[in-house]
Amino acid sequence: MSKFSLKTIFDKHTVQGKMYRLILHMFIPVLAILIIVFVMIITRNVMYASVSGNIVKASGFNQNFKDDVDLQMYLFVCGSSDTIPYDDVASAKQLAEDLLLNTTNPDSRKALGNVLTLCDNLNSYMRRIEQTKRYADRMSQLETNVYVITALIEDYIYSYLYYEAGEMASLQTKLDLWLVIELAFVILVTVILIPVVLRRAVSLSRSITDPIVAMNNRVEEIGGGDLSTHTPVETDDMNLSLLSSGIEDMAGKLSSQIELNRQEQIKLRDIELSLIQAQINPHFLYNTLDAIVWLIEIGKNEQAEQMVTSLSSYFRSFLSDGKDIVTIAEEKKHIQSYLEIQQVRYRDIMEYSIEIDPSIEDAKLPKLTLQPLVENAIYHGLKPKRGKGLITVEGRSDDNDIILRVSDTGLGMDIEELEKLKSRVLGEDTTSFGLTSAYKRLKLLYGDSCTFNIESKSGEGTTISISIPKIAEVDNETIL
Repeated sequence: MSKFSLKTIFDKHTVQGKMYRLILHMFIPVLAILIIVFVMIITRNVMYASVSGNIVKASGFNQNFKDDVDLQMYLFVCGSSDTIPYDDVASAKQLAEDLLLNTTNPDSRKALGNVLTLCDNLNSYMRRIEQTKRYADRMSQLETNVYVITALIEDYIYSYLYYEAGEMASLQTKLDLWLVIELAFVILVTVILIPVVLRRAVSLSRSITDPIVAMNNRVEEIGGGDLSTHTPVETDDMNLSLLSSGIEDMAGKLSSQIELNRQEQIKLRDIELSLIQAQINPHFLYNTLDAIVWLIEIGKNEQAEQMVTSLSSYFRSFLSDGKDIVTIAEEKKHIQSYLEIQQVRYRDIMEYSIEIDPSIEDAKLPKLTLQPLVENAIYHGLKPKRGKGLITVEGRSDDNDIILRVSDTGLGMDIEELEKLKSRVLGEDTTSFGLTSAYKRLKLLYGDSCTFNIESKSGEGTTISISIPKIAEVDNETIL
């Protein structure tokens, strides 16, 4: 760059020159602060992400691992099943191997090492049982070997979570100290920098004339939402004139972009709703088809026929002529078909009751609102209980709201488990996908006008309540 150009840019007798000089004096210290803070943030996040990632992975361990493996082995020993749960053991072993790659805590690594050893031993004992012919010998090996090892595997996985939680707590203490140091550094540099910047800013402000004030007022108008095109500020300074014209061009483009973004958000919400529904259905369909095949294989053709009829009714109500918003009567019919199918599969453990006030059946709500709640009641309420249970679906009117409630008399949860479930459902955790998707869809449509509440007591059951407004705006369509 030529000397003339440098002199023009940094001329202290022009507004442009003073601005460049002020920017130069601010740039170096600000850049230094940003670099230091950025390095600290990256370092802190890498350390935290490593430990938190291990905890998230470990949380994917099947919490019913012992019960599932023990039951499958018991059924095999009794001759009721030909399946040995090698896949469950392989999944637990793979999880331990994956965690071991990113784990540094000695106690945590020791726990994972024990899990790997126990998984190998468990595979050996299961193969030994498979090769043993006498029932008494099989049962003895099951009780003295398999039951003990599955319990130890679960204990070591939980020990790993405990050690990693402690590691995270220790790391958090260090991170808090780093944060204090960062804040102290930023404050110190700011205290030094502010007087210099203020002195030069005051000097610069005295040289700013009416065109700058006019442009500042115009920017405030744009910030207040006035994006209509105005006449640019009249000034003899070409740079200020170009700046004023640029502001007006920006306002016009911003107005167009806001409208474009609004249309894109509408499309995005429609796509997201479709994706959520698409993820709900395959899981249910695969399980139902598997159950139909199983009924046919064991000769229960009448029950298989009943389930196929219910499945047909289920999908007729599910398709709903392509509508995403249905009446409560249609949702009731849909959930009725769903429960009929599930009762065929779980006849020995499930009864159900649907009690929806006829006065609200014409009201509308998102399709597939109740199914995830009922599914949760079956798989996490009644099945773990291993006994007869009741699922109740209720609906009633409450002033300007509609209250929908799904209750079960299943296993229930203690306070700690309940709080963890609420945290997963109301957050972004995908380990409770069904409930999370139901909550997310309602929030997308109703915002803060809806509520989603979970209540549970250990040994007594769980109740999930949804409150939605009778009248709500969704895009340009009113739901009544």
